[in-house]
Amino acid sequence: MGHRLSKIVTRTGDAGTTGLGDGTRIAKDSARIEAIGAVDELNSTLGVLAAEMLPVPIAACILEVQHDLFDLGGELSIPGHDAITEAHIERIETAVERFNADLPPLKEFVLPGGTRASSLAHVARTVCRRAERALIGLAKTDHVSDFARKYLNRLSDLLFVLARAINRAEGQADVLWRRDRKHV
Repeated sequence: MGHRLSKIVTRTGDAGTTGLGDGTRIAKDSARIEAIGAVDELNSTLGVLAAEMLPVPIAACILEVQHDLFDLGGELSIPGHDAITEAHIERIETAVERFNADLPPLKEFVLPGGTRASSLAHVARTVCRRAERALIGLAKTDHVSDFARKYLNRLSDLLFVLARAINRAEGQADVLWRRDRKHV
């Protein structure tokens, strides 16, 4: 970071534009800013999840993801810059395998629920999907790296697995969708 932010109120965005990392100014409602905002929202949602009492390996995984998302936000704020690499994707895939290894196979769809922390992981998963859609929207008009798209796709898988792992760690069963339930 070339200089630290010491002045927070700058008034430079009052006209509806914001500055990118390369110094250019673009509209606050542009696809790029929408994608940056969605990634930021995902990171904030993970911060709420991380504030819960979590098993240490899950908390460490979430913190690492938060750093990755900050890198992704930086990538998006400098058009043409790539910060997310294949190594990021491989780390997420390894985490999915590690946390999924002790979970029972699914025979039904899982509903968000169980513990509060598991429910928050599901909220983060849906926010991740929204961020992924924002990246895909941006890619229609501007460069988005394949690694960035793959990362968010894999991350939503990880968040699904973490939701299940959190429930299991708390002794809570998955909340399964019941196809044969009686309608009231």
